[in-house]
Amino acid sequence: MTFRVALTFDAEHPDRPTEFGVAESILTTLADTGVRASFFVQGRWALAYPETARRIPAGGHLVGNHSHYHAKMPLFSASGFTADVHDAEAAIRELLGVDPRPWFRCPFGAGHDDPALVGTLTGLGYWTVGWDVVPYDWERTPAEVEAGVVDGATTKGDGAVVLLHTWPASTGSALPAIIARLAAAGATFVGLDQLERLPIATPG
Repeated sequence: MTFRVALTFDAEHPDRPTEFGVAESILTTLADTGVRASFFVQGRWALAYPETARRIPAGGHLVGNHSHYHAKMPLFSASGFTADVHDAEAAIRELLGVDPRPWFRCPFGAGHDDPALVGTLTGLGYWTVGWDVVPYDWERTPAEVEAGVVDGATTKGDGAVVLLHTWPASTGSALPAIIARLAAAGATFVGLDQLERLPIATPG
């Protein structure tokens, strides 16, 4: 039996110490295995690492908007919220050469169910995208991340959306085994634009 898995990565500045070059390692692994993924790009991260950011669309991956400052979106004023989304979009368009609409992921999942924020995003051409599987890669070992993704995706089944990040060393280390084990279990890897259903975010 085959099932589809969407690996998604939040490309953002790390919020704790990590190793250098994890994002580059992730992109290399995806290229070597022929896996297409989806990346939610923080605008300030793209400005800081433009060469790495450009590798995302060059590798055929889907690009979404992950805000500019990676703050909890409900903390912004209405005008500040719009400015943050626009600033990220502008950086992504300039540096990656793609339009991130309609894909948006709220940092921390905060605000995904706020009617005012969702309405503003809709007006800006976005909808929020969450996840089905979260292995807490920012605080767990490679073995734990691997198990969390494989067990979660196989349990969820077809269309599972996995939340990962581009900066935890555990993610870069676990990714080859994640891909190999899921492929052996019958998974095919797809972008979010290849799914009929998208999950909403669950803060955590």
